[in-house]
Amino acid sequence: MSAEAIGMWLIGAKGGVATTAMTGLAALARQAVEPIGLVTALDPFTQLDLVGFDQIVVGGHDIRSGRLEDEARRMWVESRAITPELLAGASDFFAAVETRLRPGTIVAAGDKICELADPAIVAVVETPRAAIARIRADIEAFAAANRLRHVVVVNVASTEPPAPLPIPGSYRDLAPLLDSAQTCPVPASSLYAIAAFEAGASYINFTPSTGSTPPALCELAMQQGVPHTGCDGKTGETLLKSVLAPMFAARNLDVMSWVGHNIFGNMDGRVLDDPRNKATKVRSKDHLLGSILGYAPQTHVSIEYIKSLGDWKTAWDHVHFRGFLGTPMTFQFVWQGCDSILAAPLVIDLVRLVERAHRAGERGSLPWLACFFKSPLGVTEQDFSKQFALLEAWAHELASRPSKHAARG
Repeated sequence: MSAEAIGMWLIGAKGGVATTAMTGLAALARQAVEPIGLVTALDPFTQLDLVGFDQIVVGGHDIRSGRLEDEARRMWVESRAITPELLAGASDFFAAVETRLRPGTIVAAGDKICELADPAIVAVVETPRAAIARIRADIEAFAAANRLRHVVVVNVASTEPPAPLPIPGSYRDLAPLLDSAQTCPVPASSLYAIAAFEAGASYINFTPSTGSTPPALCELAMQQGVPHTGCDGKTGETLLKSVLAPMFAARNLDVMSWVGHNIFGNMDGRVLDDPRNKATKVRSKDHLLGSILGYAPQTHVSIEYIKSLGDWKTAWDHVHFRGFLGTPMTFQFVWQGCDSILAAPLVIDLVRLVERAHRAGERGSLPWLACFFKSPLGVTEQDFSKQFALLEAWAHELASRPSKHAARG
């Protein structure tokens, strides 16, 4: 591999989002598809000397058995979302990635996720600290074997339950608690983040799981000099909320209630069928309205697993609001989209942007990436247009600075 190459290390590498991102990378690298859905294909981001699609080497962790290519083909067999031609075109890509996959960890992952794991992984007994050391070694070996300039770790695994115990505010206080599963206050997503930071890698939490959100982990990222961002990719219903809620606020319309029902049938939906895991996702989807409107209307978010839908997600929202003279009115919308098709280009965007930030010497949380997430780190702004303005401002400023390393486009 060229010394210009970077790594994309996927947590949950056999899932729908991960395999769709791989299929897309393979197609983009050979120019078989247009970059539709990629923010980084737009100006001013095209001026940032971002790493090329053919310069991203993929590896990752997963806890499930089965061949990577077979998992990818579910997007056609079960969801009719990616054509067999595109999947066939990525066959060599999948075969190469398969050699770079390593067993993940189920330490502090929650019962529902443990049910999905390969029995060989369930049989592994390790402390949180041992899991961190093993994951770190995998990332470092991946970087060395492929002569990578930098590695960006992306969590696209299934949603975990909330953190099991109170998390200390500093990493110095957290570190001793990682020696035992009984005292560990953070879930598996955070163990992956710690391992990434210790390996000198950046970290993106595309899920609503805890990840690098705790201040103790933000502190560790700063100490290690690496950037991180998250959490919970904003791809569908919540994206629309972040666009539409500012309209109600700007017109001084009183939103009395906002109800959203979501149904989908992929692996994430199966995991979210467990109330403990669902609580994490609902909390992530339900908090932005109060921030945008300046008051808290009555809200309700439901998420239901409907197996027959596969990767296709339907969200129906009912907004009850008052206008002039106190007259009540209703606004409704239906969003139907393929979950992984919406998410995968954003994952590629984020890897390219985070790597560019690292190349520019940035570290810690990256608030200008807020428009990609439901619960962004380092910023409270939830209005999508204002969030996107932050991203554009960063891009314009960065474009005026020289790059430390050249990246072939």
